Amino acid sequence: MIHVHDISKRYGSIEALRGVSFDIQPGEIVGLLGPNGAGKSTAIKIVTGFLHPDAGFVEIDGLNVLRDLRAVQDKIGYLSENTPLYPELSVQTYLGMIADLRAVPASDYTRLLSDAIYGTGLQAYLTRSIASLSKGLRQRLGLAQAILHKPQFLILDEPTVGLDPTQIVEIRALIKALAQDSTILFSSHILSEVEAICDRVIIIINGEVKADQSLRELSMSNDATLVLQRDSADVAQTLGALEGVASIQPLRSLDDYPAWRIQGTADITAQIYALARERDWPLRELRRDTVTLESFFNQLATTA
Repeated sequence: MIHVHDISKRYGSIEALRGVSFDIQPGEIVGLLGPNGAGKSTAIKIVTGFLHPDAGFVEIDGLNVLRDLRAVQDKIGYLSENTPLYPELSVQTYLGMIADLRAVPASDYTRLLSDAIYGTGLQAYLTRSIASLSKGLRQRLGLAQAILHKPQFLILDEPTVGLDPTQIVEIRALIKALAQDSTILFSSHILSEVEAICDRVIIIINGEVKADQSLRELSMSNDATLVLQRDSADVAQTLGALEGVASIQPLRSLDDYPAWRIQGTADITAQIYALARERDWPLRELRRDTVTLESFFNQLATTA
């Protein structure tokens, strides 16, 4: 669906992007992450055709963004972090204007407008002026204009900013539902939102892609934690003899039981469990450790 190939961009002496490549498949919800100044906004502007790369190219649904810009932009819905709105217009008038700008066919006009309004929960605010809306309602209006024409490719930049917890849950559900018809690129500084919504993350740091993997794969670690009811002799030495064990670190659990973190080259929890039964260790807990997106992101950002 989306093919980004080796794009680079400079602003004078500043190299904003350096050989960035990635693919996004139909129906995926992909998080685009990076610290401030990493190149995320530049990448989004190039993907949407608002900015030309110095090198490389982008294709969307087989169309080259530079050669087929108008056709590509017809396939894109975009919610920017600060969506430009017209405060003097009513919600209904604004969305009607967007439908006209998007050249929505008369036969689909009522259906698409209604889907966008009810999908974002704006039906009670149609006659209200945009100037009178809260920040959360303005954000929902921005999302409504982005999805009005049922785009194949949806770019959402900080879509839950300003929303209350109930609205955030509703927008999450809406975004997941939109993925049935749209491919979604989701940019946010709230890593918990990315974890809750996205299938995969692309992390850009210093203008380069430092990670591109599914959240499921990212969360799985080869490390394991073993907690016993009481200490047993030669636990560390015995564990160290297992195949696939890279290192062992003694710990104390939160409730002060003896514990060990075992770093492995593969998932070794089954072997540890079998060994505990064989040695009759008083097993209290054995778990495969997980990696959070926050810890993974921070590790990349501090080592870049």
